[in-house]
Amino acid sequence: MKALLILGLLLLSASVQGNQMERCKLAKSLKHYGMDKFKGISLAQWMCVIKWESNYRTDAINHNTDKSTDYGLFQINSRYWCHDGKTPKAFNGCGISCKVLLKDDITEAVKCAKKIVSTQGIRAWVAWKKHCQNKDVSEYVKGCGV
Repeated sequence: MKALLILGLLLLSASVQGNQMERCKLAKSLKHYGMDKFKGISLAQWMCVIKWESNYRTDAINHNTDKSTDYGLFQINSRYWCHDGKTPKAFNGCGISCKVLLKDDITEAVKCAKKIVSTQGIRAWVAWKKHCQNKDVSEYVKGCGV
């Protein structure tokens, strides 16, 4: 009985973890989608941003004080970049539903991140300024073969 209880707790904790992507698998996916050197931003910089924005979680959601919400790996904001149906005065610059940013298929999230960085630069991400700017970020891709 004790073994079944422990097994049940392990399964529950695994399901609670949600959609955290494995670091090297994510790095390879981002490289495949052309993120390495996109607008001069290295893959390691992107990985640093994603680490600090969402901890590599596709299902990450953050509610902001301005009633907007940040979604997915890149924590893309509903006020400016996606539509969630509840953010007042939203713009939806990427022309997508915010729900698509929570999927394990990161195609739309990458497209939107590229649009954001093309218009605002990497400085659009607070995590970049706080954790990645002027820092050695090589550890975020170390051992990934990218």
